Amino acid sequence: MNPSSFQSDPESVAQRLLQVFHDETRAPIRLGTSQRPIELDGLVRREYEIDGGHWNMIESPDGLGPDPDEWDAVIARQRDFFAGLGLRVEWKTYDYDEPADLGERLLRAGFVKEDDEALILGEAAPLAAQDLDLPDGVVVRAADSDEDFVRMAEMLELVWDEPQSWVVESLLPRWRTDPSSMDVVVVEESRTGPVLCAARAEYDESGFSGLWGGSTLPEWRGRGLYRATLLHRARLGLARGKDHVRVDASPDSEPILRRLGLHRVATTTPYVFDPAL
Repeated sequence: MNPSSFQSDPESVAQRLLQVFHDETRAPIRLGTSQRPIELDGLVRREYEIDGGHWNMIESPDGLGPDPDEWDAVIARQRDFFAGLGLRVEWKTYDYDEPADLGERLLRAGFVKEDDEALILGEAAPLAAQDLDLPDGVVVRAADSDEDFVRMAEMLELVWDEPQSWVVESLLPRWRTDPSSMDVVVVEESRTGPVLCAARAEYDESGFSGLWGGSTLPEWRGRGLYRATLLHRARLGLARGKDHVRVDASPDSEPILRRLGLHRVATTTPYVFDPAL
């Protein structure tokens, strides 16, 4: 197989992207902060907010350890740690993680499986180069004020029919404290009207922009608004030196992303433990 055909083979491209993602995003052990520590328990990593916020995570990209007889105890220690803090936590798994029965072990330990999502990866430049195609009078831009977050929360409450206090209580303070860590993108007809669609890009030490969220008012769906946030976020990430994008996509979003030239490379499944339940 010649190099050009290798590059055009979707399976080979997906494998290459997954390797880059794992090497840059999952394998490195990042430094935490005083407010958001990252701790190791053997091979398992846990990350949480001291003030009990909404972003508490566990991940085990290197497995649970060399001794299979200890694996359930490793899981139980993470569960008990967050139970002691009274914090809800998500253990983020990927379908290539070891052990292969990690999900079953998490269920036995009291974690609750949530919906599978597709891990979608791709290069940012081809995505950013595509033309925006928005309805007349509609624009997409990066949020630049506290009011944008308030309007975003109002839109999300209409979409999801439940309180979205995390936007103002958690996301906004993170953006204020470290604006280089994210871009929040809104689609609107005017700054004084409603937000029609919103999403965010988050950045770490890797070369990936993490493209998260993407909610649209029902009456505006199917008109290219979510697509516009993807293209705009890819452009913002490129400006920050991020050459790749990653999305954890729902079944609704995956077809849009694949039509834009991105690749499904794995399945990611969250398992949640909530001591309040």
